Amino acid sequence: MNLTTLWLFIPACFALNLAPGPNNLLSMSNAKRYGVNVACLAGIGRLVAFMVMIALAASGLATLLYASEKLFLAVKLLGAVYLFWLAYQLWFAAPGEERELEGRQRSLLGLARQEFLLAAGNPKAILIFTAFLPQFVDPTGHVALQFTILGALFLLLEWIAIAGYAYVGAFLRQWFSRPAMRQLFNRGCATLLASAGVGLLVARRQ
Repeated sequence: MNLTTLWLFIPACFALNLAPGPNNLLSMSNAKRYGVNVACLAGIGRLVAFMVMIALAASGLATLLYASEKLFLAVKLLGAVYLFWLAYQLWFAAPGEERELEGRQRSLLGLARQEFLLAAGNPKAILIFTAFLPQFVDPTGHVALQFTILGALFLLLEWIAIAGYAYVGAFLRQWFSRPAMRQLFNRGCATLLASAGVGLLVARRQ
């Protein structure tokens, strides 16, 4: 792997990191409710899930998982159910509940666990690490080292994306300060999360 490969990888990878998705939406929602710092720290849960997937991809196990119809279906169903659960919680959350949660400083570990489960339950993330990353690996070189470098770059760019979406969420907080507007934002996020869940259900392996 040379510098030309890296210069091709970085913009393509960052485009994937910035793509709107359930985890980025969750970061935006967390920032609106708890602040940018909390949203960024909670994103560590997502990074841990992606680290596991990168390790699996480097060892070849992720390819086997993606090739298995039953395992793919199980991951897809679990991911969709979790998305629907998050959407349900957001949709029916009363505007006043947010103030109570903020006052209690909801567990950072709990928010990180949400990020982890959401990332781990997305089979399309498996596809990224089994079909996208290997395109930039030179099979004649040190494959494990190349996966480590590309994986580290992916995680760094993902962290930047988390921060970007968190700042957007914090900015929107100023616009949705009234209870009615907070409820509108929550239900908008709930709708998008539920739509992502439907997308997972109808997704097929390529």
